Amino acid sequence: VQLQASGGGLVRTGGSLRLSCAASGFDFEDYAIGWFRQVPGKEREGISCTSYDGRTYYSDSVKGRFTISRDIAKNTVYLQMNNLKFEDTAVYYCATDLTNCPYDYSGNYYYNLKNLGTWGQGTQVTVSS
Repeated sequence: VQLQASGGGLVRTGGSLRLSCAASGFDFEDYAIGWFRQVPGKEREGISCTSYDGRTYYSDSVKGRFTISRDIAKNTVYLQMNNLKFEDTAVYYCATDLTNCPYDYSGNYYYNLKNLGTWGQGTQVTVSS
């Protein structure tokens, strides 16, 4: 069971990147996949999730700018990031969410760290002005 995140890099403010999370070793279509990010010294932030039944959720910090999608044939989940801001700089991770993308009363992704399964390695995103 493995997830591999890729696609990070250096981009200017207002630019775009697409991250990929490639899955192997398990039935990918049966799992929810979440995207997370972390800045040194801060808690890991859950920013988006795609459920196994096709629902998608975002955090307020990325809503309207990021889009999560799933390509079952390629066993890959993507995170399209547009209009990047300096504060999007972080290491980005993907992970399986064993509770199928829980959400709060505002409809935002609301994860519990204890319910996350397999993690991919991080990919660095740096946004410069």
